[in-house]
Amino acid sequence: MGEAEHRCGWVGIEEIYISYHDDEWGVPEYDGRALWEKLILDGFQAGLSWITILKKRDNFRAAFLGFNPEIIADWGEAEIARLVLDKGIIRHRGKIEATIGNARAYLDMGGATAFSKQMWGYVDGRPLVNHFENLSDVPALTPLSTQISKDLKKLGFKFCGPTIVYAWMQACGLVNDHLTTCDCFEKVQR
Repeated sequence: MGEAEHRCGWVGIEEIYISYHDDEWGVPEYDGRALWEKLILDGFQAGLSWITILKKRDNFRAAFLGFNPEIIADWGEAEIARLVLDKGIIRHRGKIEATIGNARAYLDMGGATAFSKQMWGYVDGRPLVNHFENLSDVPALTPLSTQISKDLKKLGFKFCGPTIVYAWMQACGLVNDHLTTCDCFEKVQR
């Protein structure tokens, strides 16, 4: 379990949620493949709670062969049919098809290094730091997440609307939205 005593108000009581908040959420992620995986998972989360995705994350990684875009980009109807039947993941055909298309778009961009460079370029390579004291102050989207969403869609990405993108930015540390009252605010700053 994480070490924080004071956490952001969205954190549930389950150990997996606490650990995710304390050890992953908001920590800057620069690896392009990992950034892409997290964007895909945030897309699957649309309309659902994050804890649902978190509990199924290992199943997703197994079903999508470690989220290897080079493999996924070549998938077709046989793989879609297999995934639609996989009870360990979210069996939404549109989101599965979007993952395949997003793998292709990611590779068309140039892969891991290019994806990371472009995404971090939006924040000049350093996390944006907000100073919110209350959960109600944290926005669901921002002008920047709206711009990134538009740019991703132009590149062929799907399931990457501004709200999904902002949640992804928070998760990947492009923005530090830990509340100032949360022990992780300063930890992520360092």
